[in-house]
Amino acid sequence: MLDKAGEPPLPPGLALVWGFPPSPRRGPRPAYTVPEVVAAAIALADKGGIDALSLPKIARELDLTPNALYRYVSSKDELMLLLSDAGTGPPPEELPPGWRDGAAAWVRALIARYLTRPWLVDLPIRGAPVTPNLLAWLESLLTALADTGLALGDQLSCATLLDSYARSIASLANDITASPRTPVQSPAVVGFLYPLLAERGYPLVAGMLMGGDYADSASGPDFEFGLDRILAGIERLIDE
Repeated sequence: MLDKAGEPPLPPGLALVWGFPPSPRRGPRPAYTVPEVVAAAIALADKGGIDALSLPKIARELDLTPNALYRYVSSKDELMLLLSDAGTGPPPEELPPGWRDGAAAWVRALIARYLTRPWLVDLPIRGAPVTPNLLAWLESLLTALADTGLALGDQLSCATLLDSYARSIASLANDITASPRTPVQSPAVVGFLYPLLAERGYPLVAGMLMGGDYADSASGPDFEFGLDRILAGIERLIDE
């Protein structure tokens, strides 16, 4: 669908998230502001996850009818964009000096934000960041990478790689935390699996299981190993 000038319209919510007021509508004066509606939705998501982010549930939280909620947001897509930006919030005020330490601190801070609000990684990604807070995170990382000498396109590719790693680690950690199943390293699971692995052709995995290297955690050594490999690859790119 094109607007009057023949150009594609802005993504839903983009003007709102940058502080432009919603289009005026007939009827009584709104009882809430858009930020207040977004804050109520975030509170619901913090309690009930992505499943709590339905317009009827948010309307009930504000003691509104679902139709009345459309005075503030025109669609769920619009609300999702506002939630993604507000829920992620601003990046760290300052990163350590040096591109490698700065990038590592940025990844850890983003993972911490995702672990604080697990529903953020469940929100759909509609494309490159275009909202204030998400762009501030990107600007923060690009500032850390600015002294690498990499071309701007390569810096952006590195940022995408680091962002994807943070999102994948947080998503895996959230899944493991939410899972009710018995951990792999529990005595019961080890006692059951080890003889089967040893007998049925999994000697390498069996050795890892007995050595404690085969576990559920997405943090600790596994996380640091992956982050170090990514940063080493960027460093190789810089050297080349």
